[in-house]
Amino acid sequence: MPAEFAPHERTLMAWPCRASMWGTELENARAEHTAVANAIAAFEPVTMVCADDAQAADARARLSENVTVVVIDIDDSWLRDSGPCFVFDAQDGGARRAVHFGFNAWGEKFTPWDADAAVGAKLGELVGDPVDEAPFVLEGGSIAVDGTGALVTTEQCLLHPNRNPSLSIAEIEAGLLEYLGAERVVWLGQGLAEDRDTDGHVDLIAAFTEAGELLMQSAPEGDVNHEPMAENARRARAAGLRVHEFPPLARIEVAGEPVGLSYLNFYVCNGGVVVPTALVDSDDDALQRIGAAYPDRDVVGVPARTIAWGGGGPHCITQQVPACD
Repeated sequence: MPAEFAPHERTLMAWPCRASMWGTELENARAEHTAVANAIAAFEPVTMVCADDAQAADARARLSENVTVVVIDIDDSWLRDSGPCFVFDAQDGGARRAVHFGFNAWGEKFTPWDADAAVGAKLGELVGDPVDEAPFVLEGGSIAVDGTGALVTTEQCLLHPNRNPSLSIAEIEAGLLEYLGAERVVWLGQGLAEDRDTDGHVDLIAAFTEAGELLMQSAPEGDVNHEPMAENARRARAAGLRVHEFPPLARIEVAGEPVGLSYLNFYVCNGGVVVPTALVDSDDDALQRIGAAYPDRDVVGVPARTIAWGGGGPHCITQQVPACD
């Protein structure tokens, strides 16, 4: 599996539609998804999946010309987790393939999820790739790869009994190596305390900036995240990865609830980095730090308060389709 910072053919996204989850924030969620899609579309093509014709018409009216709208049955918009992961098959002349993992709505937290469980294979077929069905549950936000064999994940998520209770750590690791072409798995411990739904997804706390190099969430002493994040950094360094600590984390309120917005849930696209912003003072520091980590890319901040309230950021609602040579 190539790293996210490798060249893309396009980006896949989906239109928010689960009214029972978004509630009164649904319109705000759609406005923020629009902003993320249009920001990415300035750098590369985007395909937006909508659940029905009416939603497709609404999306089309808001999105830029570089966004293609398609109608495919979905349950909601977290395509990083329900969509396919794309790999190149060295045994087949480097042909691109779509890997479709099992999906159970983050441990059966939201119902229904049958449409999202099927969409990964449909999207692989949509882009014209062979689809490999992986026989275990895995969300794309639970892993990060550097394109040269390293895969980072958390024990909190991948070993949680609500995902693959019958599999041992050795069997899960073997599956990651087989289906994603990783050569080694670096096991971090816990995710953010503010991560309410995903059981510690790694894309809220770490991102590869180049091969072997990670931006990693840190926290000051006395913060609830201090020791878990320090332990993650220790594990990453012990595995030979170069760690750059990233302290900004926005704590805000949305719909009357406290929310942690992770700036590390950004999305790297061709020539750009789309970063969530919280419309608070820490935004500037976060954007500067991310810009320094990706000096050859344009950094674009996009308000994503509602997406954070829903459980993620630009990375959680996107899935890259790597470019073929």
